[in-house]
Amino acid sequence: MIIFLSGSINSGKSTIAKRLAAKFEKPAVVEGDSLRAFINSTPLEEAIPITLENIVAVVRNLEKHGFTCIVPYPLSGSNYLYITDGLRNSGNIYVFTLSPKMEKVLRDNPDRKITGWEKNRIRHHYTVGIATPAFGFVIDNTNESPDETTERIFKIIQSLSISVPIAKMR
Repeated sequence: MIIFLSGSINSGKSTIAKRLAAKFEKPAVVEGDSLRAFINSTPLEEAIPITLENIVAVVRNLEKHGFTCIVPYPLSGSNYLYITDGLRNSGNIYVFTLSPKMEKVLRDNPDRKITGWEKNRIRHHYTVGIATPAFGFVIDNTNESPDETTERIFKIIQSLSISVPIAKMR
C-alpha cells in the first residue's frame, strides 16, 4: 500500500506521516524533502523531477519488500500523473492533500518558524492549486489536531481497503 500526503509547506504532511506510520504493521516514511536534499544545490525546478523519480524508485523498492509506504510531498497535477504512472503496477495508492486555510500555514508554530522563501512558496502552492487539487482526497485540517487528521485519513483507508495491515498494539 502506498499513501501520499500532499499539501503546501507547513500543512502537516510530515507530522501526519509519522503518526499514520504508527498505525501500520510495516511502515516506511519516504520523505520527499530528504530525497531532494541530496541535490540541494540544484535549482528547484530542475530538482523536482529528479526527486519524483527518486520517490518512485524508493517506493517501488520498499513496496517489493512488503512495506506500507507513506510519502509526504507536495504534488501538482502533472506530478501526480508522473507518480501514478510510475507506480501503476503497485498495490493500492491513496492520495490525501492536507489543505488548511492559507492563513494557518503562513503562521509560525512551536516546531517551525516560516521563512520568507517558504511564505512565498506557500502562496505559490495555493495559487497553482497544490492545496486544492482535482485528484485524491482533499482534507481541510485547519481546525483539527494532528491526531484527528490522522484518524480521519486512516478511517478513509480502512473503508476503501479490503485488508489493511494494522500495527499490533504495543
